[in-house]
Amino acid sequence: MTEIAPAGRPRYGRILLKLSGEALLGGRSYGVDPAFCAFIAQQVAAVHATGVQVGIVVGGGNIFRGLAASASGMDRATGDYIGMLATVMNGLALQDALERAGITTRVMSAIAMNEIAEPYIRRRAVRHLEKGRVAIFVAGTGNPYFTTDTAAALRAIEIGAEVLLKATKVDGVYDADPMTVATARRFARLEYADLLRDQLKVMDGAAVSLCMENDLPIVVFDLNQPDNIARVARGEPVGTLIAAPAPGGSPR
Repeated sequence: MTEIAPAGRPRYGRILLKLSGEALLGGRSYGVDPAFCAFIAQQVAAVHATGVQVGIVVGGGNIFRGLAASASGMDRATGDYIGMLATVMNGLALQDALERAGITTRVMSAIAMNEIAEPYIRRRAVRHLEKGRVAIFVAGTGNPYFTTDTAAALRAIEIGAEVLLKATKVDGVYDADPMTVATARRFARLEYADLLRDQLKVMDGAAVSLCMENDLPIVVFDLNQPDNIARVARGEPVGTLIAAPAPGGSPR
């Protein structure tokens, strides 16, 4: 059973928030919605105010998808590098929103671009977090053929995050698409192996395997609810928890 901290106190001291590029669309069909970035910034500011150290990994699908471009004939590595650059643009937009909310923020890139972002160095990232800054990790892992889900799992493990928060448009993991199947059932808890065995489209296999090997819990939750990040940080039963087997029985 997940421990819930007393009201107002965090259960997790350091978290890694994974945002998809699509999360930044808001009501738009392309690009970045500054209003929704501000909404995310307000949520992050609320949890940051409780003393939680926050790292963020952001995707780039609102601007460019390397895998989709590859399917249309573009070289896969080239497409992935373009996608990495899209995550940098999203990271800068988030930095602006967070700093408007009063949170000191550093953007750290896996690809060197010193004029606009710091290079990702693990010890420097941890120091930023210890000083109360939000660290936004962009450009994925810096390598093609890896998703930003894998980058999120990798960065979470590197910085010693206690939980990986996967923000989505729905309130957890279902056995079918809840947007199209009225009888879809939501899981309160799953094991890592369930995602791999049942091919539940939550995170790619490399990301899940990294989390499993390092016993890093994942919480899949609805980003659109304004207090969900803070609730997860307190250990409340929000969304779907993906973790090692629960003692004494089935996790579902």
